Amino acid sequence: MTRSRRSAKNAGTAFETAIARHLAQALDDDRVERRTRNGTKDRGDISGLRIHGQRLVAECKNCARQDLPGWTAEAHLEAGNDDALAGIVIHKRHGTTDPSRQWVTMTVADFVALLTGRSADQ
Repeated sequence: MTRSRRSAKNAGTAFETAIARHLAQALDDDRVERRTRNGTKDRGDISGLRIHGQRLVAECKNCARQDLPGWTAEAHLEAGNDDALAGIVIHKRHGTTDPSRQWVTMTVADFVALLTGRSADQ
């Protein structure tokens, strides 16, 4: 059975909310929350994430088909909109609803930025 636009939107919202709640609890940081849409200057799905004192953008995806290149490009665009260190993708691992068991995808440049606190352009 295929999803309707409404059911896909509801699934995405529920996934974003579950991830935000899990991260807020795991990081013991009540500033982490699901971000509402920002129009053409979207800044990611989760707000309040920080590393090395800098913002981190997380783009959440709950889709049947993966589009890692497209999702990563979206995360990078949104990281630029938010003046963030890096943009990562958190995507649904089908077969489990446990937020801690979902997938995280990023480029090696984003991984290096997370480890060092410096973006690839610096």
